Amino acid sequence: MKIHFIAIGGSAMHNLALALEHKGYTITGSDDVIFEPSKSRLAEKGLLPEAFGWFPAKIHGALDAVILGMHAKSDNPELLRAQEIGLEIYSYPEFLYEQSKNKTRVVIGGSHGKTTITSMILHVLDYHDRNVDYMVGAQLDGFDRMVHLTEENDFIVLEGDEYLSSPIDRRPKFHLYRPNIALLSGIAWDHINVFPTFENYVDQFRIFVDSIVKGGSITYNEEDPEVKKVVEASDNAIRKLPYVTPEYTVENGQTLLETPEGPMPIEVFGRHNLGNLAGAKWICQNMGVDEDDFYEAIASFKGASKRLEKLAEGKTSVIYKDFAHSPSKVAATTRAVKEQYPDRKLIACLELHTYSSFEPEFLKGYKGALDAADMATVFYLPESVSIKKLDPVSPQQISDAFERDDLQIFTEASSFKDFVFKQNYTDSVLLLMSSGNYGGLDLEEVAELV
Repeated sequence: MKIHFIAIGGSAMHNLALALEHKGYTITGSDDVIFEPSKSRLAEKGLLPEAFGWFPAKIHGALDAVILGMHAKSDNPELLRAQEIGLEIYSYPEFLYEQSKNKTRVVIGGSHGKTTITSMILHVLDYHDRNVDYMVGAQLDGFDRMVHLTEENDFIVLEGDEYLSSPIDRRPKFHLYRPNIALLSGIAWDHINVFPTFENYVDQFRIFVDSIVKGGSITYNEEDPEVKKVVEASDNAIRKLPYVTPEYTVENGQTLLETPEGPMPIEVFGRHNLGNLAGAKWICQNMGVDEDDFYEAIASFKGASKRLEKLAEGKTSVIYKDFAHSPSKVAATTRAVKEQYPDRKLIACLELHTYSSFEPEFLKGYKGALDAADMATVFYLPESVSIKKLDPVSPQQISDAFERDDLQIFTEASSFKDFVFKQNYTDSVLLLMSSGNYGGLDLEEVAELV
């Protein structure tokens, strides 16, 4: 097949392009800007566009299909040309469904935890040499790409993102996969720029549960009241399989998971990650992995990229970075690190970076999110708010939202960097949380602080 990607440089899009090239398809693509690591990875396979920009001449009748990325606009010149000549146009999730409609589709959904759970499942399956197709939102150790597609594998494991499918398809991605086996980890209002009310956001998960193939199953986090409500209210003819956080202890900075064979040391930590592990276990069992084999494999799982990733560790100090940015994720990550290191000073630094983070209503959700930290800071760049064409957000608004008197707020990259580099990290943990880059903070330099 000959496939053209409009906006090939995105994290998800370039991985799909690499997967299809690996499968033997002929791939072309365009984008107006491509950053690393996408740029080098595409170049290595000869898929990097010769010039940046949009070129309608690349769209022609010999193409079998066009895949349209979210980075493109609805008036993109290449898209308009594809529509004009009547080419088949797919969004990213639509094409994944086309590639997997004859497979057993396993879809992991939820506002938080879905990347980690999907990564845990893939780690266990890989450990036991069980070949599956997959799409996951983080780079994993031992995996060449974030997307893998074949003709022969029976299963495909998909991370079910609730964000929109494409500029011309406003449906959430996970509505399009029609899972046979599904998981729902949690519901906490996110993507406020797309789903303006909490009820509207929750509706997307109701649709997801109702989209599960008849006779399929939903494994769900019974401890999340919204998840429980959504799943148990569904009239879909599916099996409903609840899970809860397993028993565990923390001893001298080591998390021990209770198993039928006794306490087992594991690499990941935090109550939310133990809950993720429980969900992954049930999905793996649904895919034919028995409990003992799951425990053997999961002991070596070190975490998904950017999810509670250890940057550096000294004799009495450690530095973590995490992708956490929404209130529920920030609270869970901060509590997890404090629980793991109760006798150390926890310095938690949050960068507000996403559209949602700067919405006044959404900001209120951060109340108490950093309370587990001994020292808490919030960093944001007012110009980021301006670029997103949002109303200005003042440090006072942020202070009021978090309701923490000693919260330190930084609005300049240089002053935030000074703060980070002037701390004494003896008997301390530094936790950096952001989906951005902390105003250009050099994390290799930060790693040398311990």
